[in-house]
Formats: sequence, C-alpha cells, structure tokens
Amino acid sequence: MMQLAVLAGFVVAGLTPWLHRVAGARTPLLLALLPAAIVGWLLQHWSLLAGGGALMLEQAWVPALDITLTFRLDGLAWLFACLIAAIGVLVLVYTGGYLRGHPDLPRFLAVLMAFMMSMLGLVLADNLVALFVFWELTSLTSYLLIGFRHTDPLARQAALQGLLVTAGGGLALLVGFVLLAEAGGSWSLAELASRGEAIRGHVLYLPLLVAILIGAFTKSAQFPFHFWLPNAMVAPTPVSAYLHSATMVKAGIYLLARLHPALSGTSAWTLGLALIGGVTLLLGAVMALRQTNLKLMLAYSTVMALGTMTLLLGIGTRAALAACLVFLLAHAFYKGALFLVAGILDVMTGTLDVTAMGGLRRLLPWTALTAAVAALSLAGLPPMLGFVAKEALFGALLEAGGTGWVAVVAVTLAAGLTLSVAAIVAIRPFLGPLRDPPRRPRGTPPALLVGPALLAALSLLTGVAPGLFDELVTVTLAGLGASGEALHLVPWHGVGGPLALSLAGLVLGVAVFLRWESVRARLVDVLAPLVARGPEVWHSTLGWRTLQLAHWQTRILQNGHLRTYLVTILMAWLGLVGHALLVRHGSLSWPGSAWQAHELVVAALMAAGALTACMVRSRLAAVAALGSMGFSIALTFVLFSAPDLAITQLLVETLTVVLLALVLFRLPHFTVLSTPLQRWRDLGVAALVGALITTLMLAVLGGERLPSVSHYMVANGQPLGHGHNLVNVILVDFRALDTLGEVFVLALAAVGVYAMLCFRAEEAGHG
Repeated sequence: MMQLAVLAGFVVAGLTPWLHRVAGARTPLLLALLPAAIVGWLLQHWSLLAGGGALMLEQAWVPALDITLTFRLDGLAWLFACLIAAIGVLVLVYTGGYLRGHPDLPRFLAVLMAFMMSMLGLVLADNLVALFVFWELTSLTSYLLIGFRHTDPLARQAALQGLLVTAGGGLALLVGFVLLAEAGGSWSLAELASRGEAIRGHVLYLPLLVAILIGAFTKSAQFPFHFWLPNAMVAPTPVSAYLHSATMVKAGIYLLARLHPALSGTSAWTLGLALIGGVTLLLGAVMALRQTNLKLMLAYSTVMALGTMTLLLGIGTRAALAACLVFLLAHAFYKGALFLVAGILDVMTGTLDVTAMGGLRRLLPWTALTAAVAALSLAGLPPMLGFVAKEALFGALLEAGGTGWVAVVAVTLAAGLTLSVAAIVAIRPFLGPLRDPPRRPRGTPPALLVGPALLAALSLLTGVAPGLFDELVTVTLAGLGASGEALHLVPWHGVGGPLALSLAGLVLGVAVFLRWESVRARLVDVLAPLVARGPEVWHSTLGWRTLQLAHWQTRILQNGHLRTYLVTILMAWLGLVGHALLVRHGSLSWPGSAWQAHELVVAALMAAGALTACMVRSRLAAVAALGSMGFSIALTFVLFSAPDLAITQLLVETLTVVLLALVLFRLPHFTVLSTPLQRWRDLGVAALVGALITTLMLAVLGGERLPSVSHYMVANGQPLGHGHNLVNVILVDFRALDTLGEVFVLALAAVGVYAMLCFRAEEAGHG
C-alpha cells in the first residue's frame, strides 16, 4: 500500500494538468484527497506500531546489485509521514485560494504533488539507495517550486542557489551512504541500526560521518549552509509554509534521527552536531530580529528551530531525543500556521513589511486570533505546545550537565530573541492604529483561513493536553534506540530550573521587543559587513571560479572537435585499463604458442592498411587501404575457423567501401586541420592504445581463464534455440536483447540519415 500510494502520487502529479482542465478551481481539493487517504491509512496502522511492530513492504528493484525498493513504517516514519500528508492537505486547500485563477496553477500543483510524494518516499524508504533517490527528487522539485515565478530573476537565482547547495550536499551524502553500507555490511537502514557498534569502530566511520553530516546540514540549512533557506522565501507562500513546517528542511533532521542508533555515541557525533546546532540557533535568532519582512523573520526563526533540533540530536540522551520530537511537532504546527498567516497578509494588504502594517485586527479579526495563538507557541508560552517543548528542551540540557551549560546559555538567549520575534509577528501587524497598506483588506477567504486556524488550534489543544503524544513519543524513542519507561508529557513541570530559564528568556524577549527598533538598527549596522559580504562570496565562488572552471573545461574538452573527444576518451581508457592491467595485476603471463607465418602475414597486412589510410592524401586510396584492413580481418576469421563471421565481415566491408567511396567523392578535398604537434600527439595516443590492446589480448590468452561458455552453447544450441547454426542461435536467442539493441541503433541511424536527406532536399527546394 505504501509503495502504491507514493507511486500513485507521482502518476497523479503527471495527470494534474489534465485534471485541471476537467475540474478547474476544484482541482486542489480533489488532489487533497490522496494525502488525506494516506493519513487515514497511517492512523489505521498505529496500533501495530504501538504494539512494538513495524510494517515492511519490499519490492525487488535492481536484483543483480541486491537493491530493493523497501518501505518500512515504524514510529519515526509514521510521525514524519503524518506531518507531510496532513499538512500537505491543508497546503493544497490553501493553494486553491492563494493561487485562484493563476494561469500556472496546474504546473504548481503538479510539482507540489511530486514534491509531497518525494518526501513521503524519503521518510518511508528503508534502503539507502532508494532514500538517496527520493532525497535528490526533493531537491529537484523544491527547485521548481522556489522558482515558480520563473520570470522573476530573484526567484530563478534563489531556486538555483537552493538546488546547488542541497544537490551538492546530496553528492556528499551519496559518498557517505556508500561508505556506510561498506562499514555496516548492508544497505538496509533497519539492519544498520542494529550494527552501530561495528560501524562506530570501523576505520571508515569518521569519513562517512563527515559526508553524511554535510548532506544533512545542507538540507536542513545548518551553518554555514543556512543562507539558502531565507533566500527561498521568494517562493509562493504555500511553498514556504510546506518547506518550513513539515518537509524539505526537516529531511536533514529526519536523516540524523534515523541514523542516530548507528552513528551516535562518539565525540565526533556529539561535538559536530552540538557545535553546528548551537551556532545555527543563535545565528537564526539574531538574524530574525534584523528583518522587517514577515516571511524572512519566520524563515530565520526556522533556522533557529532547526539548529535547536540538531543540538538535541547531538546531545543524544533519551530526554534530549524526546525534547527533539516534541519540539518537531510544536514547530510544525505553529510555523505552518504563521507562514500561512503571512500569505494571508500578503494577499490582503499587498505587503509583507511589518513596519507598514498595523491595526488589522479590526479588518481581519480571525486572522489576528490565529496569528496570536500560533505566535504564543512560537514564543514558548503556556498553554501552548511550544511551551511544553521548551520546558522539555531546558530539562534535557540541564540533565546533560558538564559542558551542557554552554548550550543552556545559548538556548536561553535564543529563546528570548525568538519570543521577541513572536511578539513582533503577532502584535505589529494587528494592534495599534490602522495604517494605510498598499491594499485595504476586506476579510479573509475561508480557503485561506482554514489551514492556519486548524494548525493554531492543534498547538493550543496539544499544549493543554500534551499527553496525547505520550504513546507516539515513547514508540518513536524505542525506534531510535532509546527504550525505557513510557514517557508522560505534562503542560507544566512545576517550579524548577526549566521554568527559571523560561522566565529569563521571557524577560529578555520583552525587553528586546520594547526596544526592537533600536536593537534592529544596531544589528543592521553591526551585521552589515557580514550580510553584504555573504552574497558577494557566493556570487564570486559561483559566478567566477565555478563558471571559469566550467568555461575552461568546455573550451578544452567540449570544443566541438571529434578528434578532441576521441583523444580524451582514449586517454581515460588508457589510464584506467592500463592501471588495472599493469599495476594491479603485476606481472603478466604470455601465451606460450608461437605465431604461424601466415598469421604474421595477415597481421602485417592489417597494420599496413591502417598506416596507409593515415598517410595517403587521396580519398580513394584511403578507402582502399581501409578496405584491405577489413578484408584482412575477414581472412583472420577464416584462419580461426569462423566462416560465418568471415562472410559477414566481407559483406559489411564491401558495402562500407562502396558507400565511403560514393560519399567521399561528394566531400571537399582532404584538409590539414591539425598542427604537427597535434599529429605527433595523435600518433602517440594511437600507438599507446594499440600497444595496450595487444598487451591486454595476449594477457587474456595467456592467463588463467574462466570456464569456457562454448560447451554450454554447443550443448544447448539445438535443445533451447532449435537451430543447428550455432552462431545464429547465439545472436538470435542467447544474445537476443543485445542483438535487438544493435538493430535499434542501426534503425535509429537510418532514421537520422533519412531526416538529414529530407532536410537537405527542403533546403535545395527553398534555394
């Protein structure tokens, strides 16, 4: 069912333009039925997971490489899949109102559905290869979503930047996966989770860890790869809400959590995640205060949240993992709601600048209430789920002790700054005197309000009754290797260290909010060099060095000259095969039988034909020399008892000589296109290739060979192939697909030649 749902989603994505022609404005609602059905199916299987089981569905994909398309549903996959599908339903409904009447709505919906299915495949995949394929699909589809407004240069630039960062991290991730499979002896995530001790003790542990962390950090916008995420805010608001709340940026967090049993428990893991997570959360909180654009403020607060979750995964205690899961849920609810509210304000007022908005509670009362509830959760204030998550966060940090106090200070500071951001988001647009925005709002359409209202209500409901998540968090912790007693979440932990830290953050947040204008101006001045330097470094790296390298290699390797392509291919082949033959195999053993005189004569004829074809200036002489070489090869087949091949070679060679003679007489005279130095280079390459092929052939003939397949062919030619001509049986039956491929290539070449002739005839007619 899981595989069918994901594959069906891709099919539905492809059919979306046709569906839109039939259903029109109702298309988003119809598409929302698929993720809604997935949510229902996931809820039906929760009892299995709660009982300690897991659902595994496996389908052979590349059997020769032992690669399978395996989907595994456990607590962690269930949690992420529910968030992806459920919030996906709300985003699709919201999109119907946000992009109503947009001419490119079918394209947007098709890509959004493909992105949703890619994320579902990512969190459900149990095989490393399948996970990587879906991982890259999310990068590709997010590129299309971020660049949806493709006529806007900023959108194209942000989409390309996000693609280069995440796809570059994906290459590192691929290396890490290969090393992980080598160290763990399996491509299955479930099996790797049970082999953590062997993986951590393997010599490849450190390089595979670094490669995997680079992949996860680029996806989840960790420092120093954080810059692409705020720039992606040029995307339509449904994309921003979906990417930030439940999907794209959470993929890296999911991967770190999934690999926690296999890779955690070392100083490299703890220090790497804690350090990068701590720097990221502080940077995100500070940069959020510097913004006036509502979406940018929320984007940097997402960077802060992602850094917090990375920090908790690095600490790795059971309390830290539980806090990470609760924080994940709280962030999905309030951030999805706030981004959708930002989209409402953008549509209704025509601006996202919080300094240009005010007093909107009179015109948009329900939107104001939704924003206030979600902002309370972002601020970490009771009775919201954000407060439960923050209390669990502080409790886990205090429990860690030791150097955990550094993290306590950093998180307390970030919590205070985030509270001020939440106050700005909830208060500045809606309270105070009514300002004069570019457009005067006249009420929020229900299609835009239902999504954020439901998410805000969930933040409140689960904050009042967080025990609803007790079983989910407990089951998920067991899957992460942190089994223990059932966890009990409560709305308030009482008086203690976490509450004291929350109060400290509250005081700091209120103080910063009251002086936000001056604080922001100071941050703008202090961070101006860094902020201005960032794009400059990016553009110089991408636009100068990377493109300069691309121009250089294009000029050298892809200059349109066939001679250059052949030399490059042959030199690469010489290096690889020569290394394997001469270095890895050491000494070679040569065949003991001596050459016969007639064999030497035939070999000399072939060599003479090839040399003559290269040296003569007459086209007819060159064709004749090539023909003599081909006929010598046919003679070789006769000498080695292969008359069928000899006849075929004679026929092909005769036809080739005739065609070449006819074509060459219609071409210009031979022209010297290469310098003497290039001709000497080509001679050297040709000599090396010939020497290596000769050495390779002699080594194969004289070395220890695998069992011959000729006995099998002789014994089974007539019973299986029903033919007495063994060569024909091999070509038609035993090598049927190979022969079919050759026939297809010849047919394709014939079609190309025919098209060229028709094009030439049309040109002659127009002339």
